[in-house]
Amino acid sequence: MEHIDAYWRAANYLSVGQIYLLDNPLLSEPLRPEHIKPRLLGHWGTTPGLNFCFAHLNRVIKERDQDMIYIAGPGHGGPAAVAHAWLEASYSERYPDVSQDVAGMRRLFRQFSFPGGVPSHVAPETPGSIHEGGELGYSLAHAHGAAFDNPDLVVACVIGDGEAETGPLAAGWHANKFADRRRDGVVLPILHLNGYKIANPTVLARIPEHELIKLMEGYGYRPHLVGPDHAEMAGTLDTAWDEMAAYKAGDADRLPMIILRTPKGWTGPREVDGKPVEGTWRAHQVPLPKVRENPSHLAMLEEWMRSYRPEELFDADGRPAAKVADTVPAGPRRMSANPHANGGELLEPLRLPDFRTHAVEVKSPAVQETEPTRVFGGLLRDVIARNPHTFRLMGPDETVSNRLQEVFEVTDRAWDAELLPTDENLGTGGRVMEVLSEHLCQGWLEGYLLTGRHGLFNCYEAFIHIVDSMFNQHAKWLESSQKIPWRRPVASLTYLLSSHVWRQDHNGFSHQDPGFLDVVVNKKASVVRVYLPPDANTLLSVGDHCLRSRDYVNVIVAGKQPILDLFTMDEAIAHCTRGLGILPWASSDQGAEPDVVLACAGDVPTLETLGAAALLREHLPELRVRVVNVVDLMRLQPRSEHPHGLSDAEFDTLFTTSRPVIFNFHGYPSLIHQLTYRRHGHDNIHVRGYKEEGTTTTPFDMCMLNDIDRYHLVMDVIDRVPGLGATQAHLRQHMSDERLRARAHTREHGEDPADIRSWTWPAASSS
Repeated sequence: MEHIDAYWRAANYLSVGQIYLLDNPLLSEPLRPEHIKPRLLGHWGTTPGLNFCFAHLNRVIKERDQDMIYIAGPGHGGPAAVAHAWLEASYSERYPDVSQDVAGMRRLFRQFSFPGGVPSHVAPETPGSIHEGGELGYSLAHAHGAAFDNPDLVVACVIGDGEAETGPLAAGWHANKFADRRRDGVVLPILHLNGYKIANPTVLARIPEHELIKLMEGYGYRPHLVGPDHAEMAGTLDTAWDEMAAYKAGDADRLPMIILRTPKGWTGPREVDGKPVEGTWRAHQVPLPKVRENPSHLAMLEEWMRSYRPEELFDADGRPAAKVADTVPAGPRRMSANPHANGGELLEPLRLPDFRTHAVEVKSPAVQETEPTRVFGGLLRDVIARNPHTFRLMGPDETVSNRLQEVFEVTDRAWDAELLPTDENLGTGGRVMEVLSEHLCQGWLEGYLLTGRHGLFNCYEAFIHIVDSMFNQHAKWLESSQKIPWRRPVASLTYLLSSHVWRQDHNGFSHQDPGFLDVVVNKKASVVRVYLPPDANTLLSVGDHCLRSRDYVNVIVAGKQPILDLFTMDEAIAHCTRGLGILPWASSDQGAEPDVVLACAGDVPTLETLGAAALLREHLPELRVRVVNVVDLMRLQPRSEHPHGLSDAEFDTLFTTSRPVIFNFHGYPSLIHQLTYRRHGHDNIHVRGYKEEGTTTTPFDMCMLNDIDRYHLVMDVIDRVPGLGATQAHLRQHMSDERLRARAHTREHGEDPADIRSWTWPAASSS
């Protein structure tokens, strides 16, 4: 107990020093204003509770030789995580200039929340972390993602009581219904009740204790109450580990969880300027806000720091004393040095099948139809079969809806709750993770990837927006990690978005939103990739590429409905390798400069572009038309902006600098302008895309509502190509009449006209 208390006091001392001090780290002289940072940033309130947990968890690791990592849910606990890593010496191993001595301690203090230093939250720079502290609600999801397929690992997940008020965390309690006691590790939730968030009390700290216990029991846990007492915490952890062992052995049906009550800002100033601080919301951030200019606050800070008795905790050179160092586990058993928290160290390549064996045979372009995601489901089935312990498929109850059901030939959905005779494809060893919470799916996959495994997230396109903020945090994590030499690359987070905007005609307006692409492309070019394969074979090629990639967020948008096959497999590979290209069989500008470029990205916009090209070939055979399909959206950016970007010369050759470009796009038109605004001839680029016009209607009527249909594209060509407006008024009127005909047909018959539903590329045109 004495050694645990010494470690705890040392971590608290280091945490306070990080928030306040520029110099005099060991208080070898009285504190003076020049020793204090000019801007006091950071958060104290949750920090001593986190330090308390770290100190006690280290004892368990040493005594039981336990493989363990932590998740620090309270994002404002950055000082605690950094202090913990420094005391365990892993910080100095990663950053040799922040050595375990007085000079290193000075650097440790100075860098925290300081220009050119480290963030105030738990971040990628912090050894041992896999959970970005900048956003609350995802700790339990990340913890379970880390524990999946790690049977010997314990993930200690400290949950802040403010965080516990978020929707994702509330759903996260149910993750225990998806864990397999034989194949997966154990998550130990530690609900840290310090009573307050930023300025208000927390709900779970104020409800009656018996109600809180019943709530946790209802979630399926065996709760244990602990107060701010070393002996009580140590005894509770021993009981919890015995219960975990019984659960893993099949002798218990519940896992433990701990409810830890401590004062907010524990061990800090009790009262400042006549107002209570410790145990109140005022301890949340910086308890003494005016230390430089207020001598009273300066004296209180020195008294506070000396209350930890630093002369007992560090020697004259600033090294941790023996009774502090003795509590630290050895080597990779240190939570701040555990390889699971730097998952790239453990990452093994997927054993991938040859995706070409799943190819759809294409004898002529745009004649036969295939459901792209159904074909891709066959590839995922083989990936799961070849990688039974390192690949998982996440999705919010949409795997079958998105036509990926072939995966159930080799696996079940993960499920560890009641089973009924009518259930299908449910089992404790399942590789498919389905829960109707996009937050949990995202969190599980992030935790799984960051601990060295692989996976894919499939979702309806409109509802991936639910995790916009989580995507942002993960992209920022990857961006920061790429700049940290010791962070090893991890498998990319790949989204497969299906049931997309153009084929949500049956669900209607609420399900029609392609805007996730706009969110994604705003992230750094080093992190994001966006792909819009127009058919099944291009989806196979893109999917294989994404599953092999590292340190990216890949977004693939592909339809589940039957769509025309455009490329043989060899052609698809070449097309996807280029990222974009001319479709020679649909173009009529061979050997000459085109009069107009019809560009497209996305399966339905590509289909309508082809329909427009065929109409132009029929009605304006002398018009030189170039059809360009874009698979890799980032190719549109200049090379200076994205590594996939085309050079200006390549872009100009493909799209010209003086001819009109009618661009038919899957998403919001402004995104294409955002990507191409620096290009020569940008004024000639005219984009059609989704413009917030939607309802429950037919597929082609959905296209007409947003003016991406073939008839409107022909009208655009007439309007944009010089000279056609005056000579082709009859054709333009005919195209307008065709739109009216199609709409009237849908209103009378409830489906699109047969000539549109069954349209294929004209054989004569192809020849």
